[in-house]
Amino acid sequence: MTLPGPFGTPTRRLTAAVIAAATVLTVVLLGASLAQTGTGELEIPAAGTITLLRLLVVTALAVHIGEIAGVRIAGEGPLPRRWSLPAAVVGCAASAGLLILLAAISGLKLTTVYGLREGRLLLVTANALALAALCAAGRRPALALGPLAVAIGAEALRAHPESYSPAIGVGLTVVHLTAASLWFGTLLHVLRTMWLRGGGRDVLMRYAKMAAWVFAALAVTGTCSTLRRLPLDGILTTAYGRVLLVKLALFGLAALLALTARRRMLTGGDARPPARVELGVLAAVMVLSALLTVVPDPHWLLP
Repeated sequence: MTLPGPFGTPTRRLTAAVIAAATVLTVVLLGASLAQTGTGELEIPAAGTITLLRLLVVTALAVHIGEIAGVRIAGEGPLPRRWSLPAAVVGCAASAGLLILLAAISGLKLTTVYGLREGRLLLVTANALALAALCAAGRRPALALGPLAVAIGAEALRAHPESYSPAIGVGLTVVHLTAASLWFGTLLHVLRTMWLRGGGRDVLMRYAKMAAWVFAALAVTGTCSTLRRLPLDGILTTAYGRVLLVKLALFGLAALLALTARRRMLTGGDARPPARVELGVLAAVMVLSALLTVVPDPHWLLP
């Protein structure tokens, strides 16, 4: 029997959504503390709130970028309601929230925080997402790619304040964040399009061709970034290393699910069930990615 909707009956979808939201909230609020247990690292002030706001920013980027790519992949036919505008608004609000939180934690005035490197980059991200929201509300939503690129660049600069080869770290993060946004965001839009059309195997096939290049970019940039940032003796002794191990395990699972979906497409089977699970796993990867931006950088902690 085929269940209605992309995830079963309305009751099952609601139950799954509640469980997923509770799990995400638990990881977001307690993940940093749990990962730092026994490491001797200093507790990060307001780590849970920062993680939540970071997650909203990266999710907004993924949804917006993925929708722009997904519309092109979908081709002719009905399209689902656009989520890019609310995503950009939420991302802008989250960036502003991070700016206010930075001022509260540091005990500085907002006018002073604006002059700090972190404050300036958060302000750039917030303004870029606000401009992306205006583009999404206009007649040519693809124009949002410009401000979205600025936001990704600001996030990459914020993530790499080190004095050693910062250009390499920023470049790797720009590619990694863009690829991650395309994988998650485009798959989300493709699955919504398939549900609306009651099929659309050709749409998923076109997405799979793009996803192969996205996966390769993620694997290469992720490996290079890890080798640059995480010493081998810190894999199990630092919060960053522990979170990264879980993220890598989920990344591998998402890759296996993607291969399963591709195999089903090639054999004429229904590729949507593994693709939906893949989307859920990628959502968990997004949560851990946000957590990695909050836990201490192991490069500064280990000799």
